[in-house]
Amino acid sequence: MPQDLHAIVSRRIDELADELLTVSHSIHANPELAFKEHHAARTLVAALQAQGIEARTGVYTLETAIEADLITQGSGPRVAILAEYDALPGIGHSCGHNLIATSALGATLGLQTVANKLPGNVRFLGTPAEERGGGKELMARAGAFKGIDAAMMIHPAGMNMASMPCICVAEVKVIYHGRSAHASAMPHKGLNALDALLLAYQAISNLRQHIRSTERIHGIITEGGLAPNIVPERTVGEFYVRAANAKALAALKPRVQACFEAGAMGTGCTVDIQWAGVDYLDLNTNWPLADRFQAHAEALGRTFVPKEQLIGAPSGSTDMGNVSYLVPSIHPMVASAPTNVVIHHPDFAKWAGSEMGDRAAIDGAKSLALTALDYLLSPDLQQESTRAFKLSRGLA
Repeated sequence: MPQDLHAIVSRRIDELADELLTVSHSIHANPELAFKEHHAARTLVAALQAQGIEARTGVYTLETAIEADLITQGSGPRVAILAEYDALPGIGHSCGHNLIATSALGATLGLQTVANKLPGNVRFLGTPAEERGGGKELMARAGAFKGIDAAMMIHPAGMNMASMPCICVAEVKVIYHGRSAHASAMPHKGLNALDALLLAYQAISNLRQHIRSTERIHGIITEGGLAPNIVPERTVGEFYVRAANAKALAALKPRVQACFEAGAMGTGCTVDIQWAGVDYLDLNTNWPLADRFQAHAEALGRTFVPKEQLIGAPSGSTDMGNVSYLVPSIHPMVASAPTNVVIHHPDFAKWAGSEMGDRAAIDGAKSLALTALDYLLSPDLQQESTRAFKLSRGLA
């Protein structure tokens, strides 16, 4: 029976391909920043409701968050299929979140066709603000993952990987306050807030020589002054601090904080250091589920990077890492662009709206749906997944 259900689910996703890709292209053409994904949320809700699935927005404290449950006959475990749909400033969907949303939608609609045969439950969760703000963590704090037994999503990339190499990240905004003065006539009257920020920036550049290879610090100046002949009285910078795990991140943050404070002390300015309320954690991949996803994607003709090559690979960050420490989770990468095109590059946005991106969305939907189906139908996989999760958390 499982193979029959696999075929039914895959066939349904193929039948819905045109509608799914219309959703993808609409979200792609209307990029929206974190917490402001109103068009994307409306588009996804409309697609769910068109298939008779009740969808709720404004859930778990976030206006553009979505929740929708399939009506099943089972009382077994619940799988959450996650969608992201925020974009990046200036470069749109160069992270391909339109494909993430479409694959989650397609997986949910595919599973809908066999809902009356599922011994468990499926929940679609639309999770805003992945690029910044930590939407999943905010939703988790509001109870979004209570009662969830496994969570899964895909992410576009330049290659197929069963897991995303991932490290922690903390965001920080720093604001320096000085005193304005005429830069030529009365420079001695001023306190230069730009000097303060540049001192801090240089201190961080020096710090980079003495951190681990798994750690990163990078930032930009978003406000640097008003005119060359005015001593800047206010400057603003935004920085990301990354580390391999939460313990290492907690140790690195005070060192960065000291660099910001040094900039203020060295110039006589004051500083307001605003650490974000959410740190992104590293990804605790549930390998029994990730291996199952890879097998389904390989059956569609995809070739994956060997698991051992993922160790030490270039790393990003995602708030799915936070979810992965709450429930067994997977975050595989699906090739949506050539290998030389990296995410967060403007060229990746073009591929996210291309035929290659379209294929990734459909293949991702099928692989997610079949992995969820396997989990719901197999008590052995459920136990294996739970055991692996407990071992990874030191709970067993």
